[in-house]
Amino acid sequence: MSQKFQVTGMSCGRCANAVQNAVQTVDPEAQVTVDLETGHVDVLSEQPRKDIVAAIENAGYAVQ
Repeated sequence: MSQKFQVTGMSCGRCANAVQNAVQTVDPEAQVTVDLETGHVDVLSEQPRKDIVAAIENAGYAVQ
């Protein structure tokens, strides 16, 4: 299932990789697309939204 998130605090490729890695700790098979300019993160995963949000927040980024 496709899920969309608005993530703040990302400013570079390293940030994008950190968010992608955080999501993939919850679901190693997840497909993650990060748009640094808009802060949009699209995730293709069957994992619950709350688990993905928690992983991103644990990596140090805010999810709105």
